[in-house]
Amino acid sequence: MSDASSRPTGPSIPLSPNHDLGSARVLLTGGTGFVGQAILERLLADHPDTTIWLLIRPKSGTPGVNRLRHLLRKPVFKSWRERVGDDEVERAVTERLRVLDGGLDTVPPLPADLDVVIHSASSVSFDPPIDQAFETNVGGAVGLYEALLASGGDPHVVHVSTAYVGGLRKGLFPEASLTHDVDWRAEFGAAREARARAELSSRQPEVLRRFVAEARAKHGKEGPLAVSREAETARGEWVKAKLVDAGRMRAESLGWTDVYTLTKAFAERAAEQLWAAAGHRLSVVRPAIVESALRHPFPGWIDGFKVADPLIMAYGRGMLPEFPGVPDSVLDVIPVDFVVNVILLVAANPSPPTDPAYFHASSGAGNPLPIHRMFSNLSMFFTAHPLPDADKGTIQAPTWRFPGERKIQRVVRLQARLNDARESVFMRLPSTTRTRDALASVDQRRSDLESLQSLTDLYRHYIQSEIIFDDTRTRALQAALVASAPAEVSGDIGFDVTDIDWEDYFQNVHIPAITTMTRAFTVRAASASKPDAALPVRSDVVAVFDLEGTVVDSNIVEQYLWVRSSGFGKAAWPAEVASLLASLPGYLRAEQRDRGEFIRAFLRRYEGMPVARLQEVVARSFGQTMLRHTMPEALARIAEHRAAGHRTVLVTGSIGTLVAPLAELFDEVVAGTMHQRDGVFTGYLDQPPLVDEARAAWLQRYAQRNGLDLSASYGYGDSHADLVWLELLGHPSAINPDANLSREALRRRWRIRDWKRGPYELTARYMEQARLKAAQSKGVEGTE
Repeated sequence: MSDASSRPTGPSIPLSPNHDLGSARVLLTGGTGFVGQAILERLLADHPDTTIWLLIRPKSGTPGVNRLRHLLRKPVFKSWRERVGDDEVERAVTERLRVLDGGLDTVPPLPADLDVVIHSASSVSFDPPIDQAFETNVGGAVGLYEALLASGGDPHVVHVSTAYVGGLRKGLFPEASLTHDVDWRAEFGAAREARARAELSSRQPEVLRRFVAEARAKHGKEGPLAVSREAETARGEWVKAKLVDAGRMRAESLGWTDVYTLTKAFAERAAEQLWAAAGHRLSVVRPAIVESALRHPFPGWIDGFKVADPLIMAYGRGMLPEFPGVPDSVLDVIPVDFVVNVILLVAANPSPPTDPAYFHASSGAGNPLPIHRMFSNLSMFFTAHPLPDADKGTIQAPTWRFPGERKIQRVVRLQARLNDARESVFMRLPSTTRTRDALASVDQRRSDLESLQSLTDLYRHYIQSEIIFDDTRTRALQAALVASAPAEVSGDIGFDVTDIDWEDYFQNVHIPAITTMTRAFTVRAASASKPDAALPVRSDVVAVFDLEGTVVDSNIVEQYLWVRSSGFGKAAWPAEVASLLASLPGYLRAEQRDRGEFIRAFLRRYEGMPVARLQEVVARSFGQTMLRHTMPEALARIAEHRAAGHRTVLVTGSIGTLVAPLAELFDEVVAGTMHQRDGVFTGYLDQPPLVDEARAAWLQRYAQRNGLDLSASYGYGDSHADLVWLELLGHPSAINPDANLSREALRRRWRIRDWKRGPYELTARYMEQARLKAAQSKGVEGTE
């Protein structure tokens, strides 16, 4: 680069820049954010004579000043608090810090005597819906500048942007005003209208029909309300996806990487047109990828995941076996303390009115970090410090060969199809510990592939970028600072990026900071492996048990066959079995659609059966068969609940006559009744079966009527249809769950139990204990 091209353009750099804000009156937006916290700490610690206004939105009934007090307890302020003491911290809150309750969408009246405004608030999400991105980044800037104009003041505004407003370009991006001629006001209006258009489209019958069909396929067994909730959730996600896609495509069509950089570019133009063009002083600071502190307030300070961190952690967790980066592309990372030092030095040295100054806080020009060097750092760290894995012990660090985006996309699509095929197989197999583990593996694999696809979509422009941010003006400012105040620079207020040793920074500062922050070295125990805690003794707790598949190892089809085999002659038996087999496909389809529909259809087979005859069958052979199929672990759990004083309730969609053999086990049995005429069953229930949402409604009413605390209560069910009532209880358990309930239980970290049929003698013993307890209870009642 020649001398002419390396000299800064625009307003000249002062030969002896002022690095002290003195008694300036400063307004800071975004003070609760990552960069904003670091700016506030520096103002408090190194500029003690400043008065600071903070725009803080009240949240959940908490006023802004209380949020400020909470903010000052965060780690970034620890050294300052310890140095000045509690009394000085309180004095700062009451005298130096002034809270303005509000946000950029509702900026309150601003003081007219402000000296400096540092506008650091923005949304840093790369891929939000287009209307949200515009409202936050463009609308927020407009709201601030209109409020400043209304105040009548003339502060120097430092507008914090991003270096990536340079967009989709190659080569050197200068520290100057952007050269585009896009009408940001028209784009803002179109972004607002995009939501209305997407909302309208999402409500069209053909679109809603698809949402309902998909929701019914997934949640039909839970009931119609679950279907409608899922359909509406899907509609909302569809709208969001449309708006995210609208932002992504509009950005790319105009030459920017994503809607984040697009809206940050428009916010710069709003600052120029609304503030600088009105004769006021404006400086724009454009940081690159801001990450943890190199030195101040302490090495590795960070507040939440930042831009590069999801990639780093995904690599460490083995989720990125490959990534479509360009090896020699520059990943422009800058520590947050360097960014803050640039902002505050720029704030203390305003540009002339109507002549904005631009500064890049970046490392790519002076100390480039190519992607292949970043990968070497990741490999080195996670090879030496592998993350734990519950199954394998530790996760092996992947080796990247940078095959290119197209190849990775093909691999991702193929892996997704194979994973879907595995899921289809496992969903058809009986639910066992092995199939549940397999489904959990399928879900994890899907999540990993979706994460890879999402990370590829979000970061591809940043890891394939060929843009270099010219930092000539920023380096000139650093050089002038060193010349005028070498002692202060050595005391860590400088920002010379050539001082950064990238290997030391990543190995000893940044990656340790984010792995510690995420507690990555702590392995959570799986919910299914936790030992049972002792049940609390309480009288306001209910334990609700489903019947089929939970207490007894049978279903209503088997129970019907037990009844018929006991009450029919041998001549009638083959015809009955043949009839049942012929109807079975229809029953299975009904069961898949709606549990209640299946119960209604199947219980029609009892039409014409004498009531007395069924009662007689149940009292003898049927009852014995039922007990042989009862699971001892269920009986033990019922006994534990009764011993703890809990109300035990058996709830079934079947008819009460069939569960009579188990009635003594429970405090209450809630079952259906079948209509009868002249002592003969008609095959119709007296009321709808108590399943899915009907059971949930019953449970809420039952708890209210009996003064029961559902949040402390227990539930045991085996079917996806049980999900809707199980989730009402504080302690749900999935018993031998079907595939869909198993998946939900794993996702929600519910207890999963495998209960099996045991020896009849063990069942008989529990039954005898239940009979004795019932007799003792009746004796006490009689005495009373």
